[in-house]
Amino acid sequence: MSQSKPMHQGEFIALLALLFSTVALTIDAVLPALPLIAQTLSPDDENRAQLVITSFVFGMGIGTLFAGPLSDRFGRKIVVLLGLLVYAVAAVMCYASQSLEWLLAARILQGVGVAAPRTVSLAIVRDLYSGREMAKIVSFAQMIFTTVPAIAPLLGLGMIWLAGWQAIFLGYLGFAVLCAVWFGLRQPETLPKTARRSISAGALWTATKAMFRAPGTTVSILVQSLTSAMLFSTLSSIQGIFEQHFDRASTFALWFALIAIISISGSFLNSLVVMRLGMRRVLLITYALQLGSSAFILVVFEFDLLSAPFNFALFIVWAIGLFAMMGTTMGNLNALALEPLGYIAGLVASVMSSISTVISVLIAIPVGLSFNGTPLPLIAAVTIFAALSLILVRFGLQEGQA
Repeated sequence: MSQSKPMHQGEFIALLALLFSTVALTIDAVLPALPLIAQTLSPDDENRAQLVITSFVFGMGIGTLFAGPLSDRFGRKIVVLLGLLVYAVAAVMCYASQSLEWLLAARILQGVGVAAPRTVSLAIVRDLYSGREMAKIVSFAQMIFTTVPAIAPLLGLGMIWLAGWQAIFLGYLGFAVLCAVWFGLRQPETLPKTARRSISAGALWTATKAMFRAPGTTVSILVQSLTSAMLFSTLSSIQGIFEQHFDRASTFALWFALIAIISISGSFLNSLVVMRLGMRRVLLITYALQLGSSAFILVVFEFDLLSAPFNFALFIVWAIGLFAMMGTTMGNLNALALEPLGYIAGLVASVMSSISTVISVLIAIPVGLSFNGTPLPLIAAVTIFAALSLILVRFGLQEGQA
């Protein structure tokens, strides 16, 4: 269906933020339900319930590999809408799940579906913008969608209170309908038929080789993998840390909302400074700060240098910094990789996101399963990942690329 009138940049950013937020909502709203899911579907090994998070992300990584090439061949709009349909069907399957294995399978399918709005929306931005302007648009969208993690656990708690943890998945269904209606009615196709590419194996291989020959693409993928691993490891463990280490399970959703709201500052800060400092310099500063803060808090917790209230406050500050890091890194890393490859933007977005997501899940799963009731495994892992990211950006990206 065609638009009634052209969409202004502000509405485009809001719609982009909604599509981005599908991932955050699908992960964060279910966090308060993990103990209930564990008790209901995995009472013999409650730590397995956190696979509800990583199974979804794994499916997203698989689906991402196909979403971009399909959008390059058939257009951006139809692929996003089909992805939302798969997501909605999977949400119904999750609602009906009677075993943890069935729930995990449905979550993988839900991840496959969410890959389309997550990946193709970046290709849409690249169709319309480039370079630092693209990074700025993505940062504004991220700044808006960061409010979703702030309210998602509270929404999840509300649905649990009203109708049980299964109702969360009906909420996902309603959200998919909202996205599909707004996107279908207001967003025009951004890839004309004359610019569409074949999805033959030969064409995909040729485009993939071109992608990996582009300066900085491989480094960007590796750094995105490590950065996402920090996030997914934290999301897998944070509810358990609040419940078992800090004894604050009842207020987890409120503290998580506070962390998410303040961490919006990362995207806002990036939108202010990226045009002046450049993407590479922002990345270097961010990872250096993350490394320093993580190493410091690791020492504090390992040697028990502070009393319990101060430990909790320090952990909250550290978590805010980690979530804010996403706003100052991911948009810049994507923009650096896509800048010289606009003619195959859909494929690049797919391969890059797919590889980085799958790698990040493979890294995050053992970090999450190593949870021992304390924050130490998580903080140690984030320290290592931040150090590797800093080294890769410092020596793998040249000044001219930013």
